[in-house]
Amino acid sequence: MTIQETEQQIIEEFANFDEWLDKYSYLIELGHDCPTIDEAQKTESNLIQGCQSRVWLSCECRDGRLFFAADSDAVITKGIIALLIRALDGHTPQEILDAELSFIDAIGLKEHLSPTRSNGLVSMVKQMRMYALAYSVKK
Repeated sequence: MTIQETEQQIIEEFANFDEWLDKYSYLIELGHDCPTIDEAQKTESNLIQGCQSRVWLSCECRDGRLFFAADSDAVITKGIIALLIRALDGHTPQEILDAELSFIDAIGLKEHLSPTRSNGLVSMVKQMRMYALAYSVKK
């Protein structure tokens, strides 16, 4: 499945909810299903800077594709990183670098987050793209 197809699925899922309270509940649910980072990977170097809560993100490259795992001490933040992982996991560095991630605006995520959580979202996307950039250079 392409990143754009996954984004479309996410947009359709969020369209099922009329209220943002229900969308937050869904984000929390997604956080519970997030590929969890190994406890040994909860290091300072895997901690995303710029997030209000603590968010750890690891990345592994296998057969030219990137695979992410994460954890957070805040449930909504964990749901947000779970969405990003769902969209980008298993794709090539170039696909990740080229991804527009338009689902973020399409579901209204940025506008319904507090300014600090919104900054955290930007930091998460930036870190995932930095991994993609680093692995694209390693070729």
